[in-house]
Amino acid sequence: MTARATLHGDELIARRHLPANPERVWAAFTSPASIAAFWGGSHATVPGESVTVDLCPGGEFALDTRAPNGATRRLRFVYVSITAPHELVFDEPVTGLRTTVTIQTADGGTDLTVHQRRLPPELRSTQAVDGLASILDALAAHLQPDQTTPPRRTA
Repeated sequence: MTARATLHGDELIARRHLPANPERVWAAFTSPASIAAFWGGSHATVPGESVTVDLCPGGEFALDTRAPNGATRRLRFVYVSITAPHELVFDEPVTGLRTTVTIQTADGGTDLTVHQRRLPPELRSTQAVDGLASILDALAAHLQPDQTTPPRRTA
């Protein structure tokens, strides 16, 4: 299953069922190494050393995205509220964009919703819709069980 994303005026909503429990999904959104592994989706990479996380209301997380042409852009977000492991709300101070990440247990995994509000006009585009969907698809790939780990033996 791939992510479904829709744009309605200045709101972008994406949904994805993930093959992991809510605690793993939460860790992916709050751990610098995991953020670096998926945040760029199919359109950018995120150098691991660029990711910083101060997980508290008023704290910020930041990262660099690197486009295929080498262009780098610093993204910075400020946490508004944190309800582990179910909801993160953060703002992008330059544009005023507010993102709410909702994590719910569902069908042997987790249903994830990312709701962005107050999108600036330049982000009200098909490219933004596709970009967010690709990030959630990259997250799903990152959360896949490790296929190289041998099965555990039981006595």
